[in-house]
Amino acid sequence: MAIFPWIWDGAESGQCLQVYSSHSGAVRDACWSPCGRRLLTGSFDNTAMVTDVETGQQIVKVGNQFKVMCLAVQPDNPEVFLCGGYSAEVKAWDARTCKVERVYRARIQQTLAILFLTGGREFVTSSDSVSRDSAERTLIAWDFQTTAKVSNQIYHERYTCPSLALHPQQDSFVAQSNGNYMALFSAQRPYRMNKRRRYEGHKVEGYAVRCGFSPDGSILATGSSTGSVHFYDQQSARTLHTLLAHQQACMCVSLHPVLPAVVATCDWGGELRIWQ
Repeated sequence: MAIFPWIWDGAESGQCLQVYSSHSGAVRDACWSPCGRRLLTGSFDNTAMVTDVETGQQIVKVGNQFKVMCLAVQPDNPEVFLCGGYSAEVKAWDARTCKVERVYRARIQQTLAILFLTGGREFVTSSDSVSRDSAERTLIAWDFQTTAKVSNQIYHERYTCPSLALHPQQDSFVAQSNGNYMALFSAQRPYRMNKRRRYEGHKVEGYAVRCGFSPDGSILATGSSTGSVHFYDQQSARTLHTLLAHQQACMCVSLHPVLPAVVATCDWGGELRIWQ
């Protein structure tokens, strides 16, 4: 059975612009190339694929030995991308050669999210480790070039972090925690957590709820297992607005990169909504 990624006109018509027949399993993650002409997708069929959005042509298809849960494009070299999922490994692929460039290994069962930090020289992964001695494996910072672990003493609470988001202007990032809050960290070594600023009021409750910043970084938005969308002031962590968006768990919220009043949300049941 083929699984189809869809491209939508979210800003104006709300119509589906293109459907691509690409994967034979559930598509777990998708991200644009920096130029906006290509779409990178990862699937439970163990593959990652790069598709030309205009022609629908499959440009790259690589096979991993695991179900792909998360992807990240290298900021300095968009031909290189990372794949993580149901594996102790994260793989760096070169789209030009379709070969694995580097492998990053940790004592985990699966990678939940990948986030490149400013400059692309280092990245952070989150894992499913929640045992008593797993604090050094919940969040791990890696050196992209050498594959060495830069730090594994970042987050010391016994919750998994299903999503990560980088601030667009400051050297900081947030981690969505299954403790029903978002934690703020420095994006510079040693990646200290800001214990005085915590974004809470939404619910995660085991769902892979995603979060994200507005283009100027002033607003942090997240979905919720209750179906609502929560907007926080990034500086004060104060709740700005709560939107009752869906009947089922709201899995993702994305603020439009150009139109400041436009927001896209999606829920556990597969519904996608555009808000203004």
